[in-house]
Amino acid sequence: MFIPFFLELKAAKVPVSLREYLSLLEGLEAGLVDYDVEGFYYLARAALVKDERHIDRFDQVFAHVFKGIEALAGEGAIDVENLPEEWLRRLAEKHLSDDEKKLVEALGGFEKLMETLKKRLEEQKGRHQGGSKWIGTAGTSPFGAYGYNPEGVRIGQNESRHRRAVKVWDKREFKNFDDSVELGTRNIKVALKRLRRWVREGADEEFDLPGTIHATAEHGYLDVQTRPERRNAVKLLMFFDVGGSMDDHIKVVEELFSASRAEFRQLEYFYFHNCLYEGVWKDNRRRHSEVIPTHDVLHKYGHDYKVIFVGDASMSPYEIAYAGGSVEHWNPEPGALWLQRVIAQWPNAIWINPTREKHWSYTHSIKMIGDIFSGRMYPLTLSGLESATRELSRKH
Repeated sequence: MFIPFFLELKAAKVPVSLREYLSLLEGLEAGLVDYDVEGFYYLARAALVKDERHIDRFDQVFAHVFKGIEALAGEGAIDVENLPEEWLRRLAEKHLSDDEKKLVEALGGFEKLMETLKKRLEEQKGRHQGGSKWIGTAGTSPFGAYGYNPEGVRIGQNESRHRRAVKVWDKREFKNFDDSVELGTRNIKVALKRLRRWVREGADEEFDLPGTIHATAEHGYLDVQTRPERRNAVKLLMFFDVGGSMDDHIKVVEELFSASRAEFRQLEYFYFHNCLYEGVWKDNRRRHSEVIPTHDVLHKYGHDYKVIFVGDASMSPYEIAYAGGSVEHWNPEPGALWLQRVIAQWPNAIWINPTREKHWSYTHSIKMIGDIFSGRMYPLTLSGLESATRELSRKH
């Protein structure tokens, strides 16, 4: 009965393999969980999920496939004396393969099976949930393997054992880890760590365990070694689009900025509106009175900086392609020219777009910016940031 679960996971793009599925079955056969829905959930998650970013999708599939399990109150359970034989017969037809149906016939036919089922349920009623004769052992029962029923009906159980099991996966506590959704500050930090390039510098003040083991083995006595403290050597330069349509993305951009400041010691940032022009600023309250020439920024920061633009790239195409196209001032040169100058200085500069990627094709200016950056535009999702930091880490 777990094959549909396995196939649903694959359909939801959870990268689960047959080997992992067999590991789950081995765990069940070894009795790691007995008739405990919550225990089965954790066992299945441990066996089938390799990366935390897929846990949310796993939870959704689990809730869909096993919907209703143990959710009924005690009065909703089917009593042994009132087992609907026709329902059981239809369920058997739905879940038993031809070979399994032949096996049922070899055991005396469906009527014999029903008789045995009722007898087993009478024996199990009131018994500890670890009983050895529970219906469904070995996964060929049409009544729900290991006490779980795909139709959401408990057989021979007068009350829910936990009354809370469904809530475990319904909580979806890992939904922010999904690589297809916008991220919170914590998860942005996880993604940005891919960009961190550690170097050894400074005083010998950190205990070096591998070095100590090697030196001790070589010299025959305890030889404690130290090494320079690890420091983050990445230099990051960020340009943030502010105002206008970016007001819709304030929260997530603030989270990205907060995470970046926490992760990188050498971070410089500037603001612009819609497209980069001849001036940028550091304080939005003084955006008109304290403008910093973009030429100064280009000449101040070296080629060793990593450059990230953050903006929705949603504007009039004139703001990118023509002099005087800016909606705020008369720009002597087109924004595209300034972006090209940035890319000439930092060839692997990238653009992060907080707009959902599926909407990019509806805005012509997004395509124009993406073309200027040679396709190096990434969505503000976990997978997008991972792709972005991978590009930034490349040597040009």
